[in-house]
Amino acid sequence: MYLIGLTGGIASGKSTVARRLVEHGAIHLDADQLARRVVEPGTTCLRAIVDAFGEGVLRSDGTLDRQRLGELVFRDDEARARLNAIVHPAVRELSGTLIAKAERDDPDAVVVYDVPLLVEAQVDHPFDLVVVTSAPKRTQVERLVEERGFDPIQAEARVDSQVSDEERRAVADVVIDTGGTLAHTMSQADALWVDIDRARRAKRA
Repeated sequence: MYLIGLTGGIASGKSTVARRLVEHGAIHLDADQLARRVVEPGTTCLRAIVDAFGEGVLRSDGTLDRQRLGELVFRDDEARARLNAIVHPAVRELSGTLIAKAERDDPDAVVVYDVPLLVEAQVDHPFDLVVVTSAPKRTQVERLVEERGFDPIQAEARVDSQVSDEERRAVADVVIDTGGTLAHTMSQADALWVDIDRARRAKRA
């Protein structure tokens, strides 16, 4: 198996790169989706979140009100650390299980694990390659406003709340510049796949 950690700031093109790699044959795991799975009703994770933050973070149907919880932790470092201490280990365990299953199913698989908080959460899977998508802050803000309907001030706050591009680049084996055209991003992803395929064959040999 060849395991890739894919990370980058919000609206930095991670999904675009992941989709392209999947088109080439990779298996895609999305940490955001896993984070939703570990807080479904009935999970120990959800119970721990309610114990820590109160019944107010639940909707009437018993599911987690992610927007309400986000408001509670967004500007409160201590609260966010408390939440992360509950969710991150559960996501780590689930992702480890899914990566192991992918390897059992196909020892030659390429798995792309899309982890927005790879740096912040100190995700320590044994990655063969760490890929960082990088776009200028202005581009990220524009995408959040135009594509996701954010208010410009809110969009800027979201970008600023994350670790810096420099911190992500420090852990990168490969940086994909997503600040240009879609075609430019795709061509970099295609070139990356050629390198991955070469490295995978070398590893297998």
